[in-house]
Amino acid sequence: MKQFTKESLVGKLEDIRAMGWIETARPGNDGGVGNTLEDLLGIQENNLPLPNSGEWEVKGQRADSGSLITLFHMEPSCRAFKFVPRVFLPKYGWRHKKAGQRYPNCERSFRQTITAGQFTSRGFTIFVNHKFRRVEVSFDSFKVNIEKHEDWLNRVERLAGLGELNPQPYWGFDDLYHKAGTKLKSTIYAVAERKRRRGVEHFRYSQFFMLEKFRQDKFVSVIESGDIKIDFDARTGHNHGTKFRLKQQRYTDLYDSVIPL
Repeated sequence: MKQFTKESLVGKLEDIRAMGWIETARPGNDGGVGNTLEDLLGIQENNLPLPNSGEWEVKGQRADSGSLITLFHMEPSCRAFKFVPRVFLPKYGWRHKKAGQRYPNCERSFRQTITAGQFTSRGFTIFVNHKFRRVEVSFDSFKVNIEKHEDWLNRVERLAGLGELNPQPYWGFDDLYHKAGTKLKSTIYAVAERKRRRGVEHFRYSQFFMLEKFRQDKFVSVIESGDIKIDFDARTGHNHGTKFRLKQQRYTDLYDSVIPL
């Protein structure tokens, strides 16, 4: 893995900004800004729980995009229990829209973006439990949109009952601090303008920020505000993983030191 000092990294980023418009390295990829920057820095894309460039994680966002930034993947506790495939899919899942076509007829899906401070149409929310120092997934059957999901709710009642999730999936504060603090300890955050040439997306890197001193308390605060969303994306044949995703404009709020380059 290529290593950088802070000085050499700053110099390389200045060179990249001076290049002007650059063709995307990942056509059609939501993460194209960060992926292209990784290629320009000579960093191999990887899924290891370590910063991409030695001591720095690289994150990128299109300047005009309202999409979310994926911070990391992390399954809820108790992870050995495998809550998503053992509980969410069989008891709270619903028929996959491609069941009987691309997938077997019995294929089920559990795809939910769950946020603190509001309920999904299927009655799920996130609750930050400061007493027990954990972030919990909660279910309230009274919050289910009956017009849309009455049949689904009847099935849930037969299989799991209409009370709170039991066991209740959660992420302990300390586990989240370790994951986020390791992955996001120091971050190069890039903002890129975009345009298309002959149908191909191009980026111009207009802003770079060096972010240091990740704050654990700020991380939980942003979860509680609803600006960090938790995405479940599982089907019977495959669990794509549970993602913690952040609103673009809140990224710099996670750090004490924010230095624009």
